[in-house]
Amino acid sequence: MSTIRSLAQGWSFTQVGGGQGTKNDEWLAVPQIPTTVHVELLKLKRIPDPFLGLNEWEVQWVGEADWAFKNSFTATAAELAAPNVDLVFEGLDTFAAVELNGNKILNTESQFVSHRVPVKQYLKNGANELLLTFSSAFLKGRELEKAHGKSHLWNGDSSRLHVRKAGYNYGWDWGPVLMTVGPWKPIFLHTYQTRLTDIDIRSNVSEALDVKLTVDISLSEKTSGSASVVLKNAQGATIVKESNIKTTSGSARAEFKFNSGELDLWYPVGYGKQPLYTVDVQIADVQGKVLDAKTEKISFRRVRVVQDPLIDQEGTTFLFEVNNIRIFCGGSNWIPADSFLTTLTPERYRAWIQLLVDGNQNMIRVWGGGIYEPDVFYDICDVLVWQDFLFGCGQYPAYDSFLKLVEVEAEQNVKRLRHHPSIVIFAGNNEDYQLAESINIVDYSDETSDFRQTKFPARYIYERTLPSIVNKLCDIFYHRSSPYSAPGKVTTDKTIGDLHQWNVWHGSQEPWHNWDILAGRFVSEFGMEGYPNIRTVDYWLGGDKSERYPQSRVNNNHNKADGFERRLELYLVENFKHAFDMDSYVYYTQVMQAETLASAYRLWRRNWRGKGREHTAGALVWQINDCWPTTSWAIVDYFLRPKPAYFTIARELRPYTVGMTRKEKKTFANDLSAASFTVETILQVWGTNSTLSEKKATLEIASFDLHSTWTDKWSKDVVLAPNSSTELFSGQLPGQPIRTKQSEVPRVIIVSARLLDASGSILGRYSNWPEPFKFITFPAVKDLGLSVQIGGDGESVQLSTQKPIKGIILDVEGEDVKWSDQAIDLVPGDPQTVKAIGLKGREVKVRFLGDGTA
Repeated sequence: MSTIRSLAQGWSFTQVGGGQGTKNDEWLAVPQIPTTVHVELLKLKRIPDPFLGLNEWEVQWVGEADWAFKNSFTATAAELAAPNVDLVFEGLDTFAAVELNGNKILNTESQFVSHRVPVKQYLKNGANELLLTFSSAFLKGRELEKAHGKSHLWNGDSSRLHVRKAGYNYGWDWGPVLMTVGPWKPIFLHTYQTRLTDIDIRSNVSEALDVKLTVDISLSEKTSGSASVVLKNAQGATIVKESNIKTTSGSARAEFKFNSGELDLWYPVGYGKQPLYTVDVQIADVQGKVLDAKTEKISFRRVRVVQDPLIDQEGTTFLFEVNNIRIFCGGSNWIPADSFLTTLTPERYRAWIQLLVDGNQNMIRVWGGGIYEPDVFYDICDVLVWQDFLFGCGQYPAYDSFLKLVEVEAEQNVKRLRHHPSIVIFAGNNEDYQLAESINIVDYSDETSDFRQTKFPARYIYERTLPSIVNKLCDIFYHRSSPYSAPGKVTTDKTIGDLHQWNVWHGSQEPWHNWDILAGRFVSEFGMEGYPNIRTVDYWLGGDKSERYPQSRVNNNHNKADGFERRLELYLVENFKHAFDMDSYVYYTQVMQAETLASAYRLWRRNWRGKGREHTAGALVWQINDCWPTTSWAIVDYFLRPKPAYFTIARELRPYTVGMTRKEKKTFANDLSAASFTVETILQVWGTNSTLSEKKATLEIASFDLHSTWTDKWSKDVVLAPNSSTELFSGQLPGQPIRTKQSEVPRVIIVSARLLDASGSILGRYSNWPEPFKFITFPAVKDLGLSVQIGGDGESVQLSTQKPIKGIILDVEGEDVKWSDQAIDLVPGDPQTVKAIGLKGREVKVRFLGDGTA
């Protein structure tokens, strides 16, 4: 039987040649690996915390130094006697020379691959010395760039394009420059006679939902023994078993067939359960002695990326269909959740995915500038996963040695990830075609070249290497890039493929109210920045009150986006009267982010209009998370504190929602005059239903004049079509007179829409306010009739009002509270209760637009 022994203990490390980290020949103990140098230096207080103040720039030398890790272990008699003994390195970051007992056994050049080295000949009785010497990835990258040429990129140092290392380590427009180094994944000793080298499990689910399961196994050598394959359900009960499969050729196959209904199918959250089955594989010799065994978790689902012509618009759909159900994908982009990946625990991963699910999201995109996440990430994903290959925002090379690294990386990671049911698409890169378009180096009329001798050599990777590997090793859909439209089409084509819509914030800096005309078939990136929780700001300020203002040097260092001050202020000044003190700036940017992002989901979900009319089939916000404490586009900060935008998105992704727009319709008396006209304000109302059954509901519309006692209320019975949006009303805005002069200031009418089920329960609500908010003269706070009552349990807050209130955000002094909602709009007659775990009866602070601070 094979045995695996972890070599996690007994390590020490040093800076090669001595320096700022260690003295010459000073070896510092490492409690256990995996780890990286910054993490250990931080524990030992040899460097300041780079997450605080300007300390990021105090530790740059770490990434340009060479480091060594060593370990001494004793091989047992059984290990020394085994036919095969391998050292397995699951991940070394990045350029490492490995010696065992003074013998050079390995040189590594990629963070993203594992290495298996036969070492039986080098092992000895007694102590065995293992030495890992890491060269600076930054300096190695600069050398490679000198040899092969400098290329164009967005974000980071251009040398990163030549190095197979997480791109975000070089700095991004949301993350610091922290070049990690060290044994970042486990190392172990593996002894065996014959081992399983690959298990390829394919489940083909037909349109009728019959299932064909094939299990192909490969062995390290031909053996005259046999294999067994067992399929078990989540409870551990055996479903089927095939034994005595001959392994003489060094490989074997088992096949099973199941009728529809015999197996439980996997669905993303919101559409069904996520049952996990296991496939147990064993190989044995002719005497029946088990040589090796492995277990893989699998599920069964039919997934298609549907690109069909639309009935009533140009172009085609780009949508995901699971078990014959077409799904509107509302979700987020994912970046690595820490600059120091070895500090991430399964519990933190679970907390992040739980936030996603609690926020009613059903897809996450693992972005191409980070890492292939560990299995634990995908194991707990009850949502659909869009997985990028690790190329981002750059003109990557395609010389032979680089391609070889890419091929090994792709093969290893496709094999590792292919059995996870959540993964529904592989994309070749992030924005590399878009960058190529920006510098005019892509010839879309050419589909047949080798590409390596063109100005865009990486097309060889994205159009030859990666699709070949994906198609050979799995059945997951391959997409050339994100964004990508279709062969011969530019990436900004809104009628086909997926789209990164950055003309809000970047690009033409459109108002967020234009999301409806900025829509694409599948919007896989869009976003708006907002400050994190004030506690997170105070954390990175480290108690320095002199820096506690928005334009301070430290706050600037904790926002890496180009031109962020101009962009933040552009959107603030266009839409809000706002204050500049730190707490207020946090509040106003958060409300702005919440309004911007909710608007996008609301308008794009409206475009999901039923089969053949899926004009927008997905919206993935950039981004859900941060890798350090910072101001960014994240909707949840580094410490897992949700920003208000997280809650407004969650509301827009409920199973049932109601949405509204108001638009002014200007009609001239005749073709000649510009002075004679009428302006009518048109209100449109729609509902959405993500369930597979139609829903009968009552639409209730209440209108309020902010500056008088005038109100209007009406309701009607509606039917929400299944898995679709439904138009519910279009007509003149109640209470808004038709205007005949530009100087005629419209009344401040707030319209509240609610969808109620037969029992009176609220399915969805939304309040539509006149915009921009900066033109509104808000009533005095004392005249609002706002009531904030702590519930009897001390863990909830009841809110009610006698006047409409916009953008309520709740907070407390001291330790933060886990709120169930934020960025709340409140209207008379519609009280709301917010759960507040950890409130413990404390007084609640309330911020809102017009609260007297601006």
